[in-house]
Amino acid sequence: MFCIVLCFLYIFALNTSGMKIENTKSQMKKGILEFCILSIIKRKEVYPSEVIAELKKSELIVVEGTIYPLLTRLKNAEILTYRWQESTSGPPRKYYSITKKGIDFLKELESTWNNIAESVSKITAK
Repeated sequence: MFCIVLCFLYIFALNTSGMKIENTKSQMKKGILEFCILSIIKRKEVYPSEVIAELKKSELIVVEGTIYPLLTRLKNAEILTYRWQESTSGPPRKYYSITKKGIDFLKELESTWNNIAESVSKITAK
């Protein structure tokens, strides 16, 4: 719930201790990745490669090695669930969907994001 806030505080601490800008930008993306993934899955049941494609289309480039552990963690927290579907072109696929608990969690993230975005806009507009 507060992962976005903590991420930005962590980024600030790293940036002020001499970290390179690319590291800071990467940490900012990681901080919002969970929120973005849940927003995508809320719309419809998806296969992980569809999530990756949508993130790339929105210019939030991530690698598969980042997505799969996050999906597993969200599933273990009962925020996501999945089902197996047979594929005609290979092994069965996992299709993820959001749970009721996940929808509540996403609402909290959205509220936090809106508060942060508003605060950052106020600060950076001056």
